[in-house]
Amino acid sequence: MSRTDMPAPHPAEHAEGRLRTFVRIRAGGLPGAFWVLWGGTLVNRLGSMVNPFLSLYLTGIRDVPISTAGLILATVGVGSVISQPLGGFIADRFGRRVALSGGMLANGATLLTLGHAHGLGVLVPACFVLGITIDFFRPAAQALVADTVPTADRTRAFGLLLWSVNLGFSMAMVLGGYLASHGYQLIFWLDAGACSVFAALVWLAVPETQPAAGEHSAGGGFLTPVRDRAMLAFAGIIVVYATVFQQAFATLPLAMRGDGLSSTAYGTVMAVNGVVVIAAQPLIGHRLGAFDKSRVLATGFGVAAAGTTVTAFASTTLAYGLAIAVWTLGEILVFAMTSSVVADLAPAHLRGRYNGLIGMAWGTGFLLAPVVGTRLLLVGSTTLWLTAACLCLVAAAGQLTLAPVLRRRTVQ
Repeated sequence: MSRTDMPAPHPAEHAEGRLRTFVRIRAGGLPGAFWVLWGGTLVNRLGSMVNPFLSLYLTGIRDVPISTAGLILATVGVGSVISQPLGGFIADRFGRRVALSGGMLANGATLLTLGHAHGLGVLVPACFVLGITIDFFRPAAQALVADTVPTADRTRAFGLLLWSVNLGFSMAMVLGGYLASHGYQLIFWLDAGACSVFAALVWLAVPETQPAAGEHSAGGGFLTPVRDRAMLAFAGIIVVYATVFQQAFATLPLAMRGDGLSSTAYGTVMAVNGVVVIAAQPLIGHRLGAFDKSRVLATGFGVAAAGTTVTAFASTTLAYGLAIAVWTLGEILVFAMTSSVVADLAPAHLRGRYNGLIGMAWGTGFLLAPVVGTRLLLVGSTTLWLTAACLCLVAAAGQLTLAPVLRRRTVQ
């Protein structure tokens, strides 16, 4: 039979082939340990319903005054600054599985304690420990990806993790809002259960990837990442960006209320973030590894600057939603590349501690955000968002200045 006599492929077979190619390019070739981590992260984020509704729980269920609730929530922030450096140290000293599974179990126990606490004597320390445990696992998870995924595929892998986080969190926000209207106890139990499932998956299905003792000959201690000037400079850039990024939660709802928009409008606008990540990341995430990391980061910071500039002139739900969509495109570029840069800079046996330092940078930015943002908002909404745009451009300039050092370190 000649080639011209061959029957044409069935449209369904053609579509199936295209789908397989689409999935293979974006998700193929990654190790099984990564997919266990990806699945565990999805389950964990599906259950992460407590933190977004914690202020409502404290004020509405435990009758804590708003001013006191603000101070209690600040203890969560203080704990979060400690969280990742401590988690990174444990990951390097005792192994990735111990830090990841142990952190998840500790977080689950803390959630159950918080869900049954009544007096401030228990609520305050429980919130502080919640801040420590909520992201304790993250440096171990990032180190595990760097340990198991080849350098050329890391950017794609970290992007897929971001996609998993946003997919799970978006669904959790919808489910959490529904459950919160019927009581909070189930939320705490579901969140703790998700932590336990994640811990079990890692412990049972992920091999330990911590380098053997003989590979530690290069030395290094708890403060080694701080003494690494390139890493410290990169962490400083992340602090600047994180201060802007967190304005979406610290001051954006206040700015929208000042324009006469409701909390429902804010929820709708923030839902745009998850939708854009879920839709856009699979389309661009697998392509980012082919580009220079610093240029991609600088582009991400620049796109974020464009988004905050749009916010400065927004006054309707539609305009704010457009601004968040632009912000989110920058977020995809920044989050995928940040972990990849840390993996390039960190010695294999110190990956946990290096990721802990970058986690501390994010936490510091999140602490600074409400302090800086609310004061700028008192001057004016336009002043706040244009200042945020300038900070993003400062971060972009800093990243391009640091780029030659990062390229040399990557080659080494």
